[in-house]
Amino acid sequence: MDILALNCGSSSVKYQLFDWDRKEVVAKGMVERVIIGDSFIMHEVPGKETYREDSECPDHQFAIDLIIKTLLDPVHGVLKDINQISAVGHRVVHGGEKFTRSVMIDENVLDAVKEVQHLAPLHNPPNIAGIEAAQALLPNVPHVAIFDTAFHQTMPEHAYLYPLPYDWYEKYGVRRYGFHGTSHLYVSKRAAVLLGKQPRECNIITMHIGNGVSHCAIKNGVSVDTSMGLTPLEGAVMGTRCGDIDPAIPAFMMQKENLSAKEIDSILNKKSGVLGITGRFTDRRDVIENASKGDRLCKISLDIEAYRLRKYIGSYMAAIGKLDAIVFTAGVGEMGAPIRERAIEGMEHLGIHLDKDRNRSAMTRKRETLITSDDSPVKVYVIPTDEELVFTEDVAAILAGSYTDHMNFEYSFSRSDFVRK
Repeated sequence: MDILALNCGSSSVKYQLFDWDRKEVVAKGMVERVIIGDSFIMHEVPGKETYREDSECPDHQFAIDLIIKTLLDPVHGVLKDINQISAVGHRVVHGGEKFTRSVMIDENVLDAVKEVQHLAPLHNPPNIAGIEAAQALLPNVPHVAIFDTAFHQTMPEHAYLYPLPYDWYEKYGVRRYGFHGTSHLYVSKRAAVLLGKQPRECNIITMHIGNGVSHCAIKNGVSVDTSMGLTPLEGAVMGTRCGDIDPAIPAFMMQKENLSAKEIDSILNKKSGVLGITGRFTDRRDVIENASKGDRLCKISLDIEAYRLRKYIGSYMAAIGKLDAIVFTAGVGEMGAPIRERAIEGMEHLGIHLDKDRNRSAMTRKRETLITSDDSPVKVYVIPTDEELVFTEDVAAILAGSYTDHMNFEYSFSRSDFVRK
């Protein structure tokens, strides 16, 4: 059984084809510059050179059609027949309060996702477009929605409600939802294995740091708080998003610069964060390199990001009590050793004893690494995330009728004998 995982962004479609019987990825890749022009696909098959093809994709249906054609290509593909695809798993960023787990997509589910797309206007519309496009191209296979927000639906009211007029929540759903749920789920389960404990015995802080950044406080195996809020704009410093700021700033700058609501929203989401501080960069590798050469704004950017990471660690330790582990994941979390070091050095009084040599050697996206000393009361791990594996296992379990909530469903990666291929 081959399961296709799709992650549709506003101008890209990531994909992965997983052979469930052999438990291995047979192909993965991405179509970039969808809608905006000069589109192309980058297609990877284990043991082969990466294949690129330029092909205009004016919408997501063209992009998914290009993916299917590439998978079926006699030279570069891995399928002989489209009917080898048994199911499709779709990442859906925002499920509102309606979804606490992955579900089979039917008309009612799609309507419910459309009802909350105003809560994630940058993400849900392309997710919906991808689902409808894939259903049109693969009408005879089951399609499953995997929600970023589902993992965080265990948060208590005092964590997810804002101190705003309560009828905003009742009328419009204004509350904290959280995102990157599949990533936080995966790495927290892996951390429990490395700790030699069951997930429900663990208190863990997970730190997903990429272009988008979110942190999660996990108590007894479930999410009790997370840094992103109603939208992915709240929380930590990100590549182009500002994260936490004084809420009066947008109104102040709208008056000063005569900006519309749409314009200020675009600035906060697309021109702030690391890009806003440095004026040039979103990639932390560029920031680290230029900081080492004396660029003042790059140094400040690193200081701000690391300082805010430290504050989240401290606040989440206060929220969940005795801490077992901290996990860094995603592109920067897995590869950004200088940022990890700045975030956790000098925390011995909190039981975190960083091993700088281990941290500097943990510069791979393929290995799970302990970066604290062996006697550190709180362990800190670098764990490569694998959201697509969560997608795949959810889809397979739903098809088999064995799927349930993540605390009662046994994922392959939550077992001690799991080996990541």
